[in-house]
Amino acid sequence: MRICGLGDNVVDRYPRRGLMYPGGNALNVAVHAARCGAEAAYLGVTGSDAAGRHVRAALAAEGVSTERARIAAGPNAYATVHLDDDGNRTFGDCDETISLFTLDDADLRWLRGFDLVHTGDCSGMEEQLPRLAAACPVSFDFSDRPWSYAEPLLPFVRSAVLSRPDADEDEAAGLLARAHRLGAKLAVVTRGARGALLSYGGTTHHQPVVPVRATDTLGAGDSFIAALHLALHRGRPLADAAGYAATYAAAVCTLPGAFGHPLALDGAHPRDPSRCP
Repeated sequence: MRICGLGDNVVDRYPRRGLMYPGGNALNVAVHAARCGAEAAYLGVTGSDAAGRHVRAALAAEGVSTERARIAAGPNAYATVHLDDDGNRTFGDCDETISLFTLDDADLRWLRGFDLVHTGDCSGMEEQLPRLAAACPVSFDFSDRPWSYAEPLLPFVRSAVLSRPDADEDEAAGLLARAHRLGAKLAVVTRGARGALLSYGGTTHHQPVVPVRATDTLGAGDSFIAALHLALHRGRPLADAAGYAATYAAAVCTLPGAFGHPLALDGAHPRDPSRCP
């Protein structure tokens, strides 16, 4: 499978640890897809600072192609991560501005060579989705955005992932049905500790979480998405693919950062931080 992560990248900054790690939904999916055996690429914008250089080095180390990725003058996008004693995270100050960009015709021609492109709500690709979907099947992580955000985008999305930690079975099943009606072939509702509800090819499956002593839950959802797509592409039944993805994501939770590669924060703190919307 050839898969491209498109859009957001950050360095996840952990003040208590004094470390930062490469991250971002699109970048994480590309890395975890590569670890699961895909031919993976990342298309986005990194900064010219030490943090940006570190992101690019991590992608190279993970075997993720960056042949069409850009470098922009200035600090790399970042997010500040606070962890509790159970490894659960909350986000503080962040700035994604430098990572936002517009696809050109050459990008779209290049993306036609992929089986899937993954992007999401932090990548600023909403207005570009029609052109993107015409070039390549799209996986989109809507996170916890409201239905009013997802509805106009779903006709251009093949794989839809929505986060609803408080949804019961009926509400989650209703979201799956609505996503399918608008065109999604694969629909996933993640519900935190209550697991995920998935629908694909006329089959619905509830996937419980795999118990694990978590070090850091950052990247768990992104790794689940990557592993799920790879398993389905290889022809595994939905329940089998979801079980594989949950096991893979659980293992990711035992490691720091979204996929490791720490770097000391000293000298890499961006100036004038803003608050993410």
